[in-house]
Amino acid sequence: MITVGRIVRPHGIKGAVIVESASDFAEERFTKGAELFWQRDGRTSPVQVVSGGEHQGRWLVSLAGVESMNDAELLRGLVLRVPAEALHELKAGEFYVHDLQDCEVVTEAGETVGRVTGVNFGSGTPVLAVAGERGEILIPLAEEICRVVDPAGKRIVIDPPAGLIELNARRTKSPD
Repeated sequence: MITVGRIVRPHGIKGAVIVESASDFAEERFTKGAELFWQRDGRTSPVQVVSGGEHQGRWLVSLAGVESMNDAELLRGLVLRVPAEALHELKAGEFYVHDLQDCEVVTEAGETVGRVTGVNFGSGTPVLAVAGERGEILIPLAEEICRVVDPAGKRIVIDPPAGLIELNARRTKSPD
């Protein structure tokens, strides 16, 4: 199962919820009639979207069986998923976030930078969040920098511009 969103909080008194999307296909995932899956009481079960629409950068969604603010409050923080086979085929050079997660990032010279912990969106070009010995390093997911992206091999080879890796390096105290 692949995460496509997370319920942030209730909205209104009729059971609607605010969903933070984790999908590039949110219009499809959170539209009337879509089937999602959630885990409640240790069981994974389907839930149908009754209505959905974009709302201030997130999604306002009504789910079958959720009819009051109290019902919706119980869903706070719940993750919404779809089966892996429901994913769209991507074009060359496009990747799902879950495929990039935990990829090892190395330079063309063979220096280990760290592992991908997430992907940040919002600045136009997606940015890899990479955790390593130097702290978190943000690396634009651009062809000019990410020369080889191999999700199956869990490896990304980069050719960073001068200073990119050092920009976020932990600062150490110099001896007095």
